[in-house]
Amino acid sequence: MGYDLDGKRAIVTGGGTGIGYAIALELTRQGASVAITSRRAGVLDNAAKRIKDEIGADILTVTADTGDDESVKALVETVRGEFGGVDILVNNAAEQPAQHGPSYTDATDEWFQRQINVKVIGYLRTIRAVAPLMIENKWGRIINISGTGSRQTVSVIGSVRNAGVTALTKNVADELGRHGINVTVVHPGATRTERYLELRDRAVINEATRESHINNVIGRVVEPEEVAWVVAFLASPRSVAITGDGIVAGGGIPGFIYY
Repeated sequence: MGYDLDGKRAIVTGGGTGIGYAIALELTRQGASVAITSRRAGVLDNAAKRIKDEIGADILTVTADTGDDESVKALVETVRGEFGGVDILVNNAAEQPAQHGPSYTDATDEWFQRQINVKVIGYLRTIRAVAPLMIENKWGRIINISGTGSRQTVSVIGSVRNAGVTALTKNVADELGRHGINVTVVHPGATRTERYLELRDRAVINEATRESHINNVIGRVVEPEEVAWVVAFLASPRSVAITGDGIVAGGGIPGFIYY
């Protein structure tokens, strides 16, 4: 079963590394024209080269900051000018870790506001900028990347920003559904990204215990491409029956039953 993404036009924010990069690679592999964004031009250039080397395809790179409304508007205008429109938006731009320290006392005002601005309001900014193009086209897919912290305590900021993305997703999905636009949220758990490995290696001493903290059903860290496969399906016409809901891609959270 293919994803029917040939000719589709996509934006992946935070697409230079980690899960965002894996998503950009998979969408490109499936035939979509893909633009990736980051605040760091060097990261984007490296990602574009890696994709070119791996599958022989070119992608569009646009330096942008989802924490700034004018930057987001310029991003969408650039992609519209290059691709003629936008069919798929993957909101993935976020900073890790969400919070510096595990306690509520570590949730400083300045950092809290910064994380909400980039991840929650930032997602809303890109949706506001892209939705008119999708409405005009009478079709679209918006996939917001959140995290299992929306359902588990990880940190105050981590849980609040992910819960905020979940609420944003449902509100926008209800409003845009009549225009042929589906909006979903994907919740990755521990995923083997560059940043995950960096944070993990700071906190462990010996190799044997490096992943002993993983508490999921499959018993291992999820790979970025495994999240990307889920996102590619949600970005496709075949996902039409799913909107407003969350898909957890964390290897299964033991013990909990959700209805």
